[in-house]
Amino acid sequence: MTPAPRRLGLTGSIGAGKSTVARLLRERGLDVIDADAIARTVSSWPEVLRDVRERLGEAYVTDGALDRPALAALVFRDPEARTVLNGIVHPRVRAEAARQEANARSVWVVHDVPLLFENGLERGMDATLLVDAPLSVRVARVVARDGLSPEQVAARDAAQMPPEEKRRRASVVLDNGGDLTSLEAQLDAALVTLGVTS
Repeated sequence: MTPAPRRLGLTGSIGAGKSTVARLLRERGLDVIDADAIARTVSSWPEVLRDVRERLGEAYVTDGALDRPALAALVFRDPEARTVLNGIVHPRVRAEAARQEANARSVWVVHDVPLLFENGLERGMDATLLVDAPLSVRVARVVARDGLSPEQVAARDAAQMPPEEKRRRASVVLDNGGDLTSLEAQLDAALVTLGVTS
């Protein structure tokens, strides 16, 4: 029987560069399970659309799909609605992530999870990797990437655990306030430190 893979939890605040690190990890031969990508898939399932319609309202499902901008506006101003939505989506995301992990080929499997610490999922990881950058850098990146206002980015950031607490909890922190060369060097050193690579 093949032993279960070891788990590396990858997380970072909005705009920190977590997706870039996930790509770099794939380039280094690691299986990466992307919780956001799974959530997007799961969010199109009929039973999820039904539950959102019943528990949050008809306005959040249009043309057979979630109205993502409307849902985002709701959950970032209403913690109770965020809890309801998470209760609908997260168990299904976890089940699909477990299925993907069972099919993984690498000894270490990366779980790319934006809310890793917020949801207590670090307890199921062998190590955690946090990507961080100064708030001003992160806000500028997200404004340029997504067209949100600085205030919208700040509101989304405020809904997450403070970066200082994430830094305290992480096994290794990557500082992504500089260039890609620096980030890659930090990542390669982190993988050696964690025993992912030699």
